[in-house]
Parts: sequence; structure tokens; C-alpha cells
Amino acid sequence: MLQPRQDNQPTNTAAMSAAACVFALLLACPASLVSVSAQDLSAVQQNYKGAFDGKLQFGSSPCLLVVDLVNAYLREGSPLYAAEGGKQALAGTERLLTSARQLGIPVVFTAVKYAKKANGKDAGVWWRKVPALSAFVEGQELAEFPPSLTPLPSEVVLTKQYASSYFGTSLASMLTAMKVDTVVIAGVSTSGCIRATALDTLQSGFVPVVVRDAVGDRRPEVHEANLFDIQAKYGEVRMADQVLAYFEQVAGTKKAPPTRAEEL
Repeated sequence: MLQPRQDNQPTNTAAMSAAACVFALLLACPASLVSVSAQDLSAVQQNYKGAFDGKLQFGSSPCLLVVDLVNAYLREGSPLYAAEGGKQALAGTERLLTSARQLGIPVVFTAVKYAKKANGKDAGVWWRKVPALSAFVEGQELAEFPPSLTPLPSEVVLTKQYASSYFGTSLASMLTAMKVDTVVIAGVSTSGCIRATALDTLQSGFVPVVVRDAVGDRRPEVHEANLFDIQAKYGEVRMADQVLAYFEQVAGTKKAPPTRAEEL
């Protein structure tokens, strides 16, 4: 099985990720009630060690899954605007998409869409929980892909109504039919649709690879905390450079179709 090098984290990122994990817990608590020390952060790392530090090997048949990276996350004034997180996701995804297309790696897009006159019924309870989902009503420019991510006619765009790219869609059966074993995940948002998709990728029998600098969120600490959890429990988190090298490795190991002379 193919396996990129394991040093996927930036310098001192173990401590940074632990800090992000703890900070995410603090977001829900009044600052006056909690204090965090270096000892606390070290305890987080030690608590995960031996229980949530396994590794998954990458397979030989990847797919690039671009999750919900539409204008709603990229344009100021949108209720879902992800600021620098969205810009990072876009830049990283553009790199992955260019490479995948050049190397023949299959690409699948997802986009959230709701019927124009359904008044949110197709979003169920989620519509009441997150009113900003109205940005995804069909026909709105916020629900469309930016020009640099326009899907090709040969690329599948799955429409979904919920966070996971698998829930209520044909994604799992399609990946199985394509003989995909590894799903490289890019897009937005790290704490929402990316995390839900990574979890369901694992639960559907594929290796999830979330690309750290090709996903994004509204807040960097939330982004880091969720990547910490994904790496610990559900998948592998890698930098775009490592995934690009993996794509090259996969493409290089694929046998070219035999010539007519070789067939004879």
C-alpha cells in the first residue's frame, strides 16, 4: 500500500493541536471559570497517546472530493463567509484539482442546494438550527462554485441537503463502483461538512485524507481543533504538498494500457 511520509504536522504542531483542542472546549465556557496551563496541554497529549494515535495507509486508487466550496464561504457579506479560512481552502483546492485532472485522478464535487419554493422543508430541522442555510437556495449566486472550481462536464456534482457528503446521496456506491479506496477531502467547513464527510468516509469503508491547507473554517482555533479530532479518531490529515506527491506516486504506479503489439 502507498504511504506518504508521516511528518505531516508543522513544527511543534502536537502542542499546537492540543492547545487548539483545549481552546475549542473553552469557547463554550466563561473565561473566568477555566485556566489552561502547559501542564493541562501536556495532559491532553498524554491522554490521547496509545488510544487515538493510529495511522491509516493510503490506497492505490484515490478520488478527490471537493466539498461545498461555493461563493457563500468566499464572499464578504455572506452569512457563511469564512474569511482567511475560505481563502486557504480555495487556494489549496485549486492546487489539488489541477493536479488530479492532469494525472487522471477522479474528481467529485458536492454542493448544498435547496428548492426555491420549499421554504426549507428539504433541509428539515437543520434549517431551523442554521438559518444561514438560506444561502443555498437554488438560483442564488452564493450557492454556485467560483470560476476556478467550475466542474468539467465529465465530473460528477452531487447535490446534498445535509452536512455529510454521503447522507442521502449516491456517493458511497459510486466510489465503490469506481474501485476507489482513498478519499482526499478538500473544501469547507472543517468543523461542519468536512468533519461529517471524513467520519462517513471512514464508516463507508474508505480511507479519509483531509488536506489541512485545502480546508477551512471561520475561526483558526475551530479549524485546528477539528483537524486534531479527525487525525486522532477518523482519518489522516496531510498538507497539500504531501497529497500532491501521493497523486504523483499513484499516477506513476499505474500501468499504461498495452499496445496492440503487446496484446498480440
